[in-house]
Amino acid sequence: MRSAPDGKRTGPTRRNVIRTIAGVAATGAAGGYAWGRFGPNSDGSAGANSGPSGPDRTHTFERLSAPDRTVVRAGDGGTLATFTDGARTAVLTGRSRTFSEPRTTEATVTTDAWVRVLPHAWQQGAEKSAWFKGWLRKAPGDTTPDVFAVAFQYSSAGAPAKHNADGLRIAGTAHFGPRNTEVDNPLDFAYHDEQSDFYDYLGTAWTFPDGSRAQPEKARYGDVDCSGFQRLLWGYRMGIPLHNTNARGAGLPRRAFAIAAYGPGRLVIPHTGREQATDLNVLQPGDLVFFAIIKDRPGFINHCGMYIGLDDQGRHRFYSSRSAANGPTMGDLSGHSLLDGTDFYARGFRAARRL
Repeated sequence: MRSAPDGKRTGPTRRNVIRTIAGVAATGAAGGYAWGRFGPNSDGSAGANSGPSGPDRTHTFERLSAPDRTVVRAGDGGTLATFTDGARTAVLTGRSRTFSEPRTTEATVTTDAWVRVLPHAWQQGAEKSAWFKGWLRKAPGDTTPDVFAVAFQYSSAGAPAKHNADGLRIAGTAHFGPRNTEVDNPLDFAYHDEQSDFYDYLGTAWTFPDGSRAQPEKARYGDVDCSGFQRLLWGYRMGIPLHNTNARGAGLPRRAFAIAAYGPGRLVIPHTGREQATDLNVLQPGDLVFFAIIKDRPGFINHCGMYIGLDDQGRHRFYSSRSAANGPTMGDLSGHSLLDGTDFYARGFRAARRL
């Protein structure tokens, strides 16, 4: 599933230091935790003794459409988990966490959604399969960080470094890209250069399944642009396959437009052209969201992020690596990180994909 290490791009870019805090909400008892009362630690991982050994014995499976999906219900009708046909993203209901970034936004996101990656893409009837029954037994007691917790391990504000057993730094403060000396305004999208992929952040060569090999640039160590960050998160850390082109292939391609068009999973908001996407009710936490933000190319997708849910003002907020914040941010430097309304990124919102 995960490629093994040995041992981007054109258009405008998006970096200034921010601070991210992923912590436990003060109120963890408000609604919907029958699936397993996950107790997040300061890094968003679940406490070792925070949940029951399995879901409520009265749970049922319900089929819904648009998109086709299977929802696990508790005995009282509450949603315990959602699995979308063709996608590996699983959204479980757990204990609330609050994510904030006070240096770039006053907004906070408090969510009971825990986003995990299934070993196989979901299909109707998969709840009867042996692989899923085994996964289901373990999921409520899973103590590892979920997708959101892992994403915030790269906060451009100064997330602590994490190393693997070989001493490779696999997490910690991420930035967007090298300084572009031709641009003077730090809020300009091109102030920091794009084209930094996940292997640049890692500083290690990478061999892809097709045998192609990528070498990191020393000047880009610790950097990831918008799509590079999603590849670092979903590919390198969460195990979704990666390839090294912008064409169709197994797994995540390189650039934002290619992930939108050819990525795994399924489109939940198709890209229809130049108009702002407004069907936000179909979104669920963890969905990739795509933007066309070049003024004279309103139909060309050149930025991507991850939807993290409603903020404390009821606005739809996303998390992405951007130049003005100098890396991963949920903040509002040089455009609010919002999908709804008439602000810069909202006007450029075009599509969404569930991996």
